[in-house]
Amino acid sequence: MTKHITLSVLAVLSLALSYFYEIAPAKSATPEPVALAPTITPYTIHSPEDVVKALELKLPDPAPVAPKAEVEEGFYSRRLGLHFDTNKNKRLVQTAAKWLGTPYRYGSSSKSGTDCSGFVSRIYREVYGIDLSRSSRSMFADVHRVKRDKMRTGDLVFFRRSPKEPIFHVGIYLKNNKFIHAATNGGVRVSSLKESFYRNNFYAAGRVM
Repeated sequence: MTKHITLSVLAVLSLALSYFYEIAPAKSATPEPVALAPTITPYTIHSPEDVVKALELKLPDPAPVAPKAEVEEGFYSRRLGLHFDTNKNKRLVQTAAKWLGTPYRYGSSSKSGTDCSGFVSRIYREVYGIDLSRSSRSMFADVHRVKRDKMRTGDLVFFRRSPKEPIFHVGIYLKNNKFIHAATNGGVRVSSLKESFYRNNFYAAGRVM
């Protein structure tokens, strides 16, 4: 009798435990899968570019390359009425322009009066620190002769009345056939090589080296 009671109790307990596990099953001891970091596809490395490809990186756009130095911006001389493409000769132009209106005086080289070679020699001394010969005739020996169509701002222009006569006049070339000089009939002024007198008496252009 006791044996049957014991078996009955065990059977009831077994059913109860079975019911409990069906309703609330124990958590599995197996860990949840963990998301792994993305793997890098194997890639043969031969150069820095291959490293970039292997890591699947995108390089930023390269910084813009600074343009080559531009030519210095030009300037306009109000006194001379001329526009210059660069600042290269700005000091020469501005210094010479300050002499406009200076009266002509033979053998002198000051702002109270100057002759043609005195004016040119003063400008070159003030701007470049160069001492030129005092007369237009000997000044021609100080320059390297250049063709008329190759003249640049700052070159010297020389005049003579005929092939048999010596050089008698000198000025400083500006641009567009214009030059500045000390004329006997007006002092320091700007003239054009296209004017009949200067066109007919033009001899040569020279560059101080």
